[in-house]
Amino acid sequence: MRTARRQRLYPHNRTAYLFLLPWLIGLFCLTLGPMLGSLYLSLTKYNLLSAPEWIGFANYKTIFTDDSTFTGSLKLTFKYVILSVPLRLIFALLVAMALNKGIRALGIYRTVYYIPSLLGGSVAISIVWRQIFDTDGLINGFLGWFGIHGPAWIAHPDYLIYPIVSLSIWQFGSAMVIFLAGLKQIPADLYEASQVDGAGKVRQFFKISLPMLTPVLFFNLIMSIINSFQAFTPAYVIGDGHGGPLDASMFYTLYLYLKGFSYFDMGYASALAWIMLVIIAAFTGIVFATSRFWVFYGDGKEGR
Repeated sequence: MRTARRQRLYPHNRTAYLFLLPWLIGLFCLTLGPMLGSLYLSLTKYNLLSAPEWIGFANYKTIFTDDSTFTGSLKLTFKYVILSVPLRLIFALLVAMALNKGIRALGIYRTVYYIPSLLGGSVAISIVWRQIFDTDGLINGFLGWFGIHGPAWIAHPDYLIYPIVSLSIWQFGSAMVIFLAGLKQIPADLYEASQVDGAGKVRQFFKISLPMLTPVLFFNLIMSIINSFQAFTPAYVIGDGHGGPLDASMFYTLYLYLKGFSYFDMGYASALAWIMLVIIAAFTGIVFATSRFWVFYGDGKEGR
């Protein structure tokens, strides 16, 4: 009786479950299932050719105590994140402010500036970037016009990080579109009132635009940190796929890939993947924890 009554009260429940079924299948089969499988493999010795051999936390112990490449790749990845994330966000915000001037054909400009975000992470663009920063490439050719002898950006381990960072900055389109949407939501009355009080453009930016954009900045910061830690294609292509020269392009994700699919040490690679998951979660948690001090939601209260 109770079941029949529920079916009469909620006749569309079965249809809702059917709509949710593809998502549930994807969640358990394509997300949670592989994650749990990876966690198990991280505790085994597995070379893709034989059955996994249980070794407990031996992979993690080796990573933290006897793997200098892990330490070097982690430091390089941190350096990349520290350089690329602020520069990309600053550049995206500057372009968004330039486009927020009521110019004609704004949609066209917005689309043009967004295209790098669609293409920037591809293999083709990474190859083009490698050619641009080659010893005889476009950058050194441009510097040569001013009598400056450009360095070997790709071949020198001290300079290789900068072409990769510049490629990350070039992919500013997604953050720019979000910043532009945030700027459109700021009431014009605030700027008009500040002009009456004698505030200039710089003061308006720091007292009105930036505080009102902090929720958008918070979102872009989280997404940029996550994406930067997972950077792979530029490092793989520009560094010839092996972290060269002298491990100058040995990003964490590249090292993980080489361990799993070049050296067939999938158990070790799975352990590296879980360490990266913890690192990204820690950085994300830090940003969330500090957001209450600098994120303003426009209701007179800061983030909680």
